Amino acid sequence: MTVKLQHSYPQSPEFLLRKLQGLIKHPRQVKQVHSLLITNGHLLPSSNASNLKWMATLLYNCLIRAYLNFEEPQKALLIYTHMLAHQAPPNDLTFPSIIKKAATCSPSIAFMIGTPLHTHVIKLGLSRDLFTQTSLVVLYARLGNLSDACRVFEEIAQPCVVSSNAMLDALGKNGDMKSALLLFDSMAERDVVSWTSIINGFGRNRRFGEAIQFFVKMMGHEDVRSCLVKPNEATFVSVLFSCSNLDGVGALHYGKNIHGYIIRNEVELTVFMGTALIALYGKTGCLENAMKTFDGMVVKGVCTWNAMISSLACNGREKQALDLFEKMKMQGLGPDEVTFIAVITACARSKSVELGLGFFQSMRCDFRVVPRMEHYGCVVDLLGRAGLLEEAAEFIKRMPFDPNATVLGPLLGACKVHGAIELGNEVGRRLLELQPHHCGRYVTLSNIYAGGEVWSHAADWRKAMIEAGISKIPAYSMIDAM
Repeated sequence: MTVKLQHSYPQSPEFLLRKLQGLIKHPRQVKQVHSLLITNGHLLPSSNASNLKWMATLLYNCLIRAYLNFEEPQKALLIYTHMLAHQAPPNDLTFPSIIKKAATCSPSIAFMIGTPLHTHVIKLGLSRDLFTQTSLVVLYARLGNLSDACRVFEEIAQPCVVSSNAMLDALGKNGDMKSALLLFDSMAERDVVSWTSIINGFGRNRRFGEAIQFFVKMMGHEDVRSCLVKPNEATFVSVLFSCSNLDGVGALHYGKNIHGYIIRNEVELTVFMGTALIALYGKTGCLENAMKTFDGMVVKGVCTWNAMISSLACNGREKQALDLFEKMKMQGLGPDEVTFIAVITACARSKSVELGLGFFQSMRCDFRVVPRMEHYGCVVDLLGRAGLLEEAAEFIKRMPFDPNATVLGPLLGACKVHGAIELGNEVGRRLLELQPHHCGRYVTLSNIYAGGEVWSHAADWRKAMIEAGISKIPAYSMIDAM
């Protein structure tokens, strides 16, 4: 797109502001206008005439919004500092977008940016602006600072549905579902975001049954029956996540009902909805349904392929999982961290040691994916299942960081399977230092000694477990309704 910006004399700030507003989604043209604003001195301190001062404010606000749209938050923040340095007074339109963008950064950066911004808001007398207050609630929720989020929300004279939803999300993210439900019940107006925030909050806090029941309540509510509120992509993804993680009977039943609703109402199956369904069917062993969903998706993301590969790998279809991985690469999609967890798991379960080690090496070399603790745990599992315990122990010693239970746990399990008492004792003790109240570690150590018929040591570990006040969690089998 080519736009003539030169030769439009005079290049007044009003003319350039109109150009900037019309080209807000076009990076190259915005940068051209930005250059003209600088060369014409329109961003420098102006006279005391109020109209000129506010013109500079409008120009800076527009530039900040443009660079935030282009995902260049550092440049937007730099422009904001220039705005202050050049005495262009920020107004109520300056802060909401930049505070919301700060909330999407890592917590340390969000704190470093967000706290001074809030200070500026207070100093400039803008702390009563509804949009700014809502943005601050989002920011403090991201920082895990629920008390400040509540304080800002309580200062809102008449909370709208958007600000109330932001507070619902803040409460859910920080585990206060009791207060979230009280706020939800007190809201004069609710939209789909309100309902979804509660469902997501329950899921985030591992209260999966309550998340599903709240979805059922939503679907029976008069607002949904009268089509004033309709579940959206975020609603379906949140409730399907809870179905996938629900322990006990009903997960598959609810998941299938939700899938049926999506089909009956001709709801578009988005990438994330399809991925959530595949993950549900994979976790419940319904591979035919998982594959049917996968094949029926017009658009698939990397996360979709990951879910299908993982479902196959965890249900005894390791060869199919690895074949699908090759097909994914042929489609031109680059594997990510989750992909390699799935494919190395498939190799571990099929005891394809060389292939699995090759995938691990290719992560960094071919795909620039830095291995995390989970990947090292998968390789230890790969070696341990194949009986290569010494190699697994040496692999752990060469790790660039200290191993945690994700890495040591598979090695302890392999020691039990292969009767490696001495190594099992060493690994088990290290695990107990990390997880002193984990009943499974005591039981596995006892079983390792019992397998080697060292009955006195086996009894000692059972006794130590009792003396520590740790009870073994009873095992159970479950058959879900199909």
